[in-house]
Amino acid sequence: MPIAPVLLRTAGPADLATVSPLAVAFYTEDCFDTSEHALRSNLSVLLASPAARVAVVQSEAQLLGFAITTTSFGLENGLIAELEDLFVLPTARRRGLGSRLIGDSVAWAREQGCQRLELVIAPNGRDVGHLFDYYIAHGFRDEDRHLIGRPL
Repeated sequence: MPIAPVLLRTAGPADLATVSPLAVAFYTEDCFDTSEHALRSNLSVLLASPAARVAVVQSEAQLLGFAITTTSFGLENGLIAELEDLFVLPTARRRGLGSRLIGDSVAWAREQGCQRLELVIAPNGRDVGHLFDYYIAHGFRDEDRHLIGRPL
């Protein structure tokens, strides 16, 4: 059976109702404890922000995945982008959709004038070695930096 064509496009505020369930599925799968209400609220802001790109891949029938990339400015690197979230439905994996979303994030970051695209891999108590392998295969490097945080 032939695979239906998949469209990659920018999501906007009108997509909140269809992207939100994917965000919830992603955060549930990766064992984050962010509430559904908080995810929906934050996604609403990101969908409307000029400093963020929410890209989706979709078939005729449904959304299959999304990526969220944001920009920030710092002293060390100037304008940088961060691939904040990348998720593809389990039933749509291994079809190159994640690679397409990463490529879109790279292109968008370059268009914004960013010199770097970074990402954070959060284990949440799980083995994430496969994620390091996946992203390294897509041109990312483990620079042995550590992200530490403080709840406020």
